[in-house]
Amino acid sequence: MEIVLQYFDGCPNWQIAEERLGVIAAERPDITVTRQLVGTLAEAERVGFRGSPSILIDGSDPFADPDAGVGLACRIFQTPDGPAGAPTLQQLRAVVAPRP
Repeated sequence: MEIVLQYFDGCPNWQIAEERLGVIAAERPDITVTRQLVGTLAEAERVGFRGSPSILIDGSDPFADPDAGVGLACRIFQTPDGPAGAPTLQQLRAVVAPRP
């Protein structure tokens, strides 16, 4: 499974997501995590970047909000504890769980 963490330097929340993805990757040797810096608005538009952090699992964003705009902004995730700058470890585990 390939996970791409998309981010831009102006948002600190990607580092929390990276830490949590690192925990999952350590548990699952079949998972590879890479980072993709989105540095300009033009690049954000080209890749469909909906905010930092964006987490693509095999090319799909399991947390996608179809109403979210494209651009260089910090992203908000709905978690069991309320809005947060990154998905919880449990939410990430759920989206990478093997499918029957």
